[in-house]
Amino acid sequence: MHLVSAGVDVTVIRSWLGHVSLDTTNHYARANLETKRKALEQVGVPTTTGHPPSWKRDASLLAWLDTL
Repeated sequence: MHLVSAGVDVTVIRSWLGHVSLDTTNHYARANLETKRKALEQVGVPTTTGHPPSWKRDASLLAWLDTL
């Protein structure tokens, strides 16, 4: 977990531990709140164009979604 928190790629950790599968490594390497916070800080804020997305302008699609 300390390696994940330090930013070490999970594939490097897998190799170092000798795991055959990333699934095994992922079982033990759970992100803590600090790691999650740092990841979110790296994500850019989406830009808005001032226009709704194309799917929201498609009346037939919106009508179909209303039937679900």
